[in-house]
Amino acid sequence: MTHPLDNHLIFRMNGAGNEILVLDLRGEDYILPPQEACAIGAQPGLHFDQLMVLHDPISLKDDAFMRIYNLDGSQSAACGNGTRCVAFVLAREGKTKLHLETQAGQIRTYQLTDTIFTVDMGPPRLNWHEIPLAFATDTLNVKLIPAILDAPTHFSAVSMGNPHAIFFVEDINLIDLEKIGPLIERHSLFPQRVNVSFAQIINYAEIQLRVWERGTGVTKACGSAACAALVAAARSKRSGHEALIRLPGGDLQIKWRQDNNVEMTGPVEFEFETRLNKNFLGTT
Repeated sequence: MTHPLDNHLIFRMNGAGNEILVLDLRGEDYILPPQEACAIGAQPGLHFDQLMVLHDPISLKDDAFMRIYNLDGSQSAACGNGTRCVAFVLAREGKTKLHLETQAGQIRTYQLTDTIFTVDMGPPRLNWHEIPLAFATDTLNVKLIPAILDAPTHFSAVSMGNPHAIFFVEDINLIDLEKIGPLIERHSLFPQRVNVSFAQIINYAEIQLRVWERGTGVTKACGSAACAALVAAARSKRSGHEALIRLPGGDLQIKWRQDNNVEMTGPVEFEFETRLNKNFLGTT
């Protein structure tokens, strides 16, 4: 029996090191179940940080609706690096400007060069219930209660469509991210879990960042985390409203504009395309 995804093209690329797959399901009435997202990511060469699945737009003014899957099959409402990769794929259709729908709302993209794209991520959410946190508090300076051994005690909370906890530290290389990241991700403070970032201020316009992504783990880059880190740094006067965010996989230029929207500019690298079949999905 033929699987609905049999022989579908899937694109493998990266955005500043973020491992991204793009699966185009426009024109088809099929929603990828979580277990199939996991099965795709388990195949040789198809490991991903995020899987971007394109569907027909809900609104006529938009180009596509995006579902965003993490490696564990859970969904995220936002992924800036993945959105740039989607923009790269759709640029093949001659679309240099896009309106994309997500669970977090509308995202706009702009192509600057063949491989550089800007994503308008929209406004940050800064109220505790929007992030969300488990209780009302000042999101600029939240105390991690109960404490976690070897973890910093305070952080800033920001939502960029998905929740982020940003810990400012003197040296990010002293943080055992693989140990502390999963503990903070599932801390009782975060009803929907959280993306965990450790940020080191290099200067007023440059921030170094390491990220544990909710549902995926340690990643080389995270666009929404870079946006959240810039917002948290600007709110606390550690930086201005524009900075270069340096991640292990590459650099992202982040700007918190006067209209309150946050935009991210960075590269896309195309790696290869292949076709899915029922064997990839573990079906017969």
